[in-house]
Amino acid sequence: MSDNKSRPEEPGEIIATGESTPQSPVSGTESEMEIPNELPLLPVRDIVVFNYMILPLFVGREKSIQAIDQALNNNRYLLICTQKDEQTENPGPDDLYHTGTVVMIMRMLKMPDGRLKVLVQGISRARIRSFVQTDPLDVVEIEVVKDKEFTEPTSESEALLRAAREQSEKLLSLRGVDSSEIMAVLNSVDDPGRLADLVASNLRMKTLEAQQILESEDPLQRLRMVNDQLAKEVEVASMQAKIQNMAKEGMDKAQREYFLREQLKAIRKELGDITENGDDLEQLRQSLKKAGLPAKVMKEAEKQLQRLESMHPDSAESTVARTYLDWLVEIPWKKRTKDRLDIQEAQKILDEDHFNLEKVKERILEYLSVRKLNPRMKGPILCFVGPPGVGKTSLGQSIARSLNRKFVRMSLGGMRDEAEIRGHRRTYIGSMPGRIIQSMKDAGSVNPVFMLDEIDKVGTDFRGDPSSALLEVLDPEQNHSFTDHYLNVPYDLSRVMFVCTANILDTIPSALLDRMEVLRIPGYTEQEKVKIARKYLVPRQINESGLEEKNVLISDGVLKEMIRSYTREAGLRNLEREIAGICRKVARQVAERKKGPFKITKQKLVRLLGPPRFRLEDRDKELPPGVAIGLAWTAYGGEILHVEVSLMPGKGKLILTGQMGEVMKESAQASLSYARSRARTLGLMEDLLDKRDIHIHVPAGATPKDGPSAGLTMVSALVSALSDKVLPNNMGMTGEITLRGRVLPVGGIKEKILAAVASGIKTVIIPEDNKRDFEDIPPELRKNIQVKTVENIDQIWPLLEIGQT
Repeated sequence: MSDNKSRPEEPGEIIATGESTPQSPVSGTESEMEIPNELPLLPVRDIVVFNYMILPLFVGREKSIQAIDQALNNNRYLLICTQKDEQTENPGPDDLYHTGTVVMIMRMLKMPDGRLKVLVQGISRARIRSFVQTDPLDVVEIEVVKDKEFTEPTSESEALLRAAREQSEKLLSLRGVDSSEIMAVLNSVDDPGRLADLVASNLRMKTLEAQQILESEDPLQRLRMVNDQLAKEVEVASMQAKIQNMAKEGMDKAQREYFLREQLKAIRKELGDITENGDDLEQLRQSLKKAGLPAKVMKEAEKQLQRLESMHPDSAESTVARTYLDWLVEIPWKKRTKDRLDIQEAQKILDEDHFNLEKVKERILEYLSVRKLNPRMKGPILCFVGPPGVGKTSLGQSIARSLNRKFVRMSLGGMRDEAEIRGHRRTYIGSMPGRIIQSMKDAGSVNPVFMLDEIDKVGTDFRGDPSSALLEVLDPEQNHSFTDHYLNVPYDLSRVMFVCTANILDTIPSALLDRMEVLRIPGYTEQEKVKIARKYLVPRQINESGLEEKNVLISDGVLKEMIRSYTREAGLRNLEREIAGICRKVARQVAERKKGPFKITKQKLVRLLGPPRFRLEDRDKELPPGVAIGLAWTAYGGEILHVEVSLMPGKGKLILTGQMGEVMKESAQASLSYARSRARTLGLMEDLLDKRDIHIHVPAGATPKDGPSAGLTMVSALVSALSDKVLPNNMGMTGEITLRGRVLPVGGIKEKILAAVASGIKTVIIPEDNKRDFEDIPPELRKNIQVKTVENIDQIWPLLEIGQT
């Protein structure tokens, strides 16, 4: 049924060769053959010999040659046992399986190289009882192993016999072997043990598996084991045949499609519908030359073009190479727009698009001026930082318009895959360049204004760190040779003007932040919001609602009421939504054929927008002892923050609630320590803190709060509760404190003062070192609020009207 595998011949080893085919059982029984008790031993390496098996062997070992000679001189019988390890050169008693097969030498032939070629036939299984002699040859005392007697056929034995024959026939069919003669032999054998030996001798099995079958004395058990091996061989042969058929079908299909494509190409060429492939590649070569590729990039393009010429047009590799070359053609390498270096015109455009933002406009005009004097300067990396809705993104479009450059925008919010920046390598299916190169292709020039929006919201996970990939992009000393993984050639980004936007700087890596010039855009004052709404928001929403300006009349007083009562933000998005809501309701009235103009008054606001969402703090009522008003900064602008302190009988325990962060909790601890250390100075009973539990709470408990700037507010509320003194309800404060009583500077002063004015607070207390931030506060804002500065905590008590002893 199958060839017995043999390894290449080596000196001093026995190699089984030739094909073992099922033979008719030898005449006579084992008892009639009178097998001697002592026989010479012949070890073999990679084959197990079964009964009725006829096979040739090459004998090269000296001991084995001696065993053959002795067998020929006596009765031609010898015992064949299999080695446990094929690599053992001179096997001893422990290196052999002790169950083997007694064989009869049928023929012997001496080879020219001194080896012997013998033809043997298996006679009977036998077991080694002891080694009688080991030199110059191995002689062993054996015990013939006889099968258990098989009396009458049973249903089980008949089923096993049929299964073995059917599986053998199926295996022969799968391997394409003529099975008629072989099946005739197998069908003539009704003894389970003999059939098992005949089939096992022709199966491809591992040595250990074959040895286990040989050692089995129960004929039915041996036939079961053979059936198991047959089932495995049939399964392997079936899978092999299936794979071969699939490969053949695929090859036939590919050949058929190839011939059909060639015929179709010839027909279309004859009709003149297409040109030669060579002409197409020549056009691609000319496009590469016109693209203005640098020398290094052109060298890579020529290499890929040569590979493309040698490929079949329909192959997958051809598609990959062609797509790569198309990207090289479509990316701008030398095409650029001419800058408009008219400073007055640029300032006019910036003023048209945005109100105020003088620092940003000044920086842009400085860039234009330097660009005019030094055309080779590298593009700056500007980063606009401020709360939402203050015009950071639209400012990039204004910069592009003032410079007469192309504008592209890439949102980084939520980006977590580094390949989004650098692209995927061409080895991956469906790979593409990164978003940087794609945006440059969309821009169509090498010097666009490139906006990286929401750079503070870049994430990191197992796919890499996009912010690290941006380090090369945003470094003027490195981005002249930016390398995309897909292109794998350097690309010059030094002429691009990068503009980034962010709400906060805390989440931007320091290495990335160091590469950018930060320009802060604070929130707008009430007066600025009114002017922006009058100049930009109201006309835009009237136009988008399909109305005419004469149909909607909104006074500045109404706009102020909307800002105070319906919006409380640093930017303008909510204000524009409220204006849009009014315009929609007016549009409905116009659509119902009601006559205008429609004048919006403060009284109509409640009907149009609902009840006011915010109101000024009620200053007619006093704050209870232990409550102080603080000023806080968030990514969305400034807010006022109430800090409440409550005393209760206890043992000096400090309770903190209100979703405080770790830094804010530390400020509360510092406030309590300062109050303990200054109890006598502040007129407090020294043992009061030891007999009271102190609970510090910051309302709006669902909102997380953190930062050191609430320290001054906490210590004021704590002293107010301990001294039972009421703090002014129109005074807010901010500042970080130390245990020595110093008041340290904090950030976001303008945003905090804006929030204070919006909430009706008349006086704010800030650290002395924040005086430099007065320059950011518009003059009209200073008129509406009084600012006090303190350098030490003791300076705040007179301002809060808390006496000292």
